[in-house]
Amino acid sequence: MTEAIHQRLDSIRLDFRVNILHACESGSRAWGFASPDSDYDVRFIYIHKRDHYLSIDEPHDVIELPISDLLDINGWELRKALRLFRKSNAPLYEWLQSPIVYQSDPDFIESLRGLMSTYFSPRAMMHHYLSMVNNVMNNDLSGIEVKLKKYFYALRPILASRWIAEYNEVPPMEFAKLRVLLDKDLHTIIDDLLAKKATVDEKFAINPIMEIHRWLDSQLAYCESRIPDASRSSDSEPLNELFRKFIL
Repeated sequence: MTEAIHQRLDSIRLDFRVNILHACESGSRAWGFASPDSDYDVRFIYIHKRDHYLSIDEPHDVIELPISDLLDINGWELRKALRLFRKSNAPLYEWLQSPIVYQSDPDFIESLRGLMSTYFSPRAMMHHYLSMVNNVMNNDLSGIEVKLKKYFYALRPILASRWIAEYNEVPPMEFAKLRVLLDKDLHTIIDDLLAKKATVDEKFAINPIMEIHRWLDSQLAYCESRIPDASRSSDSEPLNELFRKFIL
């Protein structure tokens, strides 16, 4: 599958006449709790040739390919990505930390990672993750049976929120790094769920685990009480310089 992804990225480069600056996994395979039938969520940042920007029309800022059973691949144009980076966009900050990288320009990725602390907004990012938790708890974890994977879709963002509340820094992308914030008595339960998830399909359902529900409720209340004040805006010039540097 990795070879197929590289071939698809090569095709995108040629078909759309762009340069891909960074391409990585962004979903459960990168988070660390994939199922056997999990698809591949490939995300990339690209840039057009210089002449493409010397036009009265704004260039198209996304490339989206049809989703197949195994592969979901799309990308953001660099200017769009940098505007979202300036707003502390959580998915983009995750892409920059992904443990599964298909290709990347070292100079670009090091430069952008070096600016993460400058543009990181604890408030904006915590709102993003808490919204994810609320959505999963209200829509996916309220039945007499729940999909096993949905526990991780609630646990990871609540742990990311806790990370922001405790450390005031960009949270790690990977669940294994975030889980240090779990209560000790939950680790065995989580280990069992991880082991089971690695062997069952994405639709596998289980009875609710009330210990996790109680912990999620308590952590949600705690994090909502710790949402930081609004951050001051940062100077955009470092991002402008980065944009100009990588136009071919």
